[in-house]
Amino acid sequence: MPTTTITDWGDAVLLSASNALNAFLTAIPLVIGALLIIIIGWIIASVLARVVTEVLRRAGADRLFARHAGEVYGNRTKEFQPSVVAGELVKWLVRLVFLVAAANVLGLTQVSELLNDVLLWIPNLIVAAVILLVAPLLGRFVRGAIEVGAGEMGFTNAPLLGRIAEIAIIAFAVVIAVNQIGIAASLVNTLFIGVVAALALAFGLAFGLGGRDVASQLTQDWYSQSQAAAAKVKASQAAGERTSTTRSSSTTSSATTPDSAPSDA
Repeated sequence: MPTTTITDWGDAVLLSASNALNAFLTAIPLVIGALLIIIIGWIIASVLARVVTEVLRRAGADRLFARHAGEVYGNRTKEFQPSVVAGELVKWLVRLVFLVAAANVLGLTQVSELLNDVLLWIPNLIVAAVILLVAPLLGRFVRGAIEVGAGEMGFTNAPLLGRIAEIAIIAFAVVIAVNQIGIAASLVNTLFIGVVAALALAFGLAFGLGGRDVASQLTQDWYSQSQAAAAKVKASQAAGERTSTTRSSSTTSSATTPDSAPSDA
């Protein structure tokens, strides 16, 4: 690149303006290319979002969520539509991909690296959100199953057992979601160990106190059955002894009776 000798302020201003104009003219094609990439990406993202939303809506995802999540989330399920949320996620994922491409065209390496990190982190965020969304539904289902099963078995604290199981499932889901995102993993693991220990202790106490009457009844039934079986064995033995005695007596009587058949003189 040739060097220009600067002799006064006029030459310096002229040289600076010339360099700026050259840089601007050089960057115009790159800027136009980046804008075209962004525009095309925005169009493709909108189309894909509509397709995903329509497919999920026709598949019945909104109706299924409203039917099973109404007991947990209440009337808010009418405002939350999984098809729309999935469409928006797809839209912004595609947009971020095209933004990364536009940043690479412009030579903005730092912006490109930042967008790449965000793009790689979004799937973890989606998985964590799905876990937190499904965990209350699973917890409520397990709670109902435990309450019904424990109630039929005779436990007096079946609702407490079901509630403990539901809280345990939700707490476990929160820990998985936080670890998936990568926020304070060691601290969350320590807290989770404490929560699990507390829940285990509470579940053991609830099971022991609630099942005390059931265990007593079972023990009483086993004892009664064993006594009845022992009585039947003794009765059968006594009957056998009486039968043996009767047979022995009849045999002895037959042996001691003489043959009194008369003989002809």
